[in-house]
Amino acid sequence: MRQPRLSSVIERRLLVNYRVDPEAAARLLPEPLRPQVVRGHAVAGICLLRLGKVRPVWAPEALGPRSENAAHRIAVEWDGPDGVETGVYIPRRDTASRLNAWAGGRVFPGEHGRADFEVHETPHRTRVALATRDGDVRVDVTVEPADELYGSELFPDLAAASRFFRAGAKGFSPTGAGHLDGMELHTDAWHVEAGRVRAAASSFFDDPDRFPPGSATLDCALIMRNVPADWRPLPAMATGRGARPAG
Repeated sequence: MRQPRLSSVIERRLLVNYRVDPEAAARLLPEPLRPQVVRGHAVAGICLLRLGKVRPVWAPEALGPRSENAAHRIAVEWDGPDGVETGVYIPRRDTASRLNAWAGGRVFPGEHGRADFEVHETPHRTRVALATRDGDVRVDVTVEPADELYGSELFPDLAAASRFFRAGAKGFSPTGAGHLDGMELHTDAWHVEAGRVRAAASSFFDDPDRFPPGSATLDCALIMRNVPADWRPLPAMATGRGARPAG
């Protein structure tokens, strides 16, 4: 089946970012991917995404549902035909939507697990918590808007962080078929704001077997709201060795 280009509105996107020891990050990556290193650190994190009006680009907006979604991500690079390319490796995608879980890997790239979400939002604070149905992953994050990016050792300011994540629009995730599914985010309305993390817990990043103590440290958060975006399938990427599971 030819996978369609999808249209949507990013109603809310929290990017909760960690600076990670590059060797720890590299152990989680399949070939040909390698960690993208910034100021001596790999960059990883959690994307907590509420999408609205998701539909094939030819379908009317009224047909597009809303869903809560999460993706664990590692910023990566690889050698393409025209030089080094950048994007993210997504070892795990989870969703509250039964439709997304069925369609992921079939109608659009990226297999999805099921998760239960708890979301509380006010103009001054956003809390997103989730627990996956298989019991492998739990996340609980609270972020407040901020005037500037505070305390980041990865990025000197919000503009630098925005450029970095905009350049990582290509996302690849593992499949049971032994290759990586790919999808690319396109928007003409890219805009991020700084966030201040008030609390963050992640069974993925807090796992000492995956990240030995001190090898994954919370760095910063970014917030996107009400951004129209298209999601375009990419050719599958062949892999060498496999990475360990996300759970």
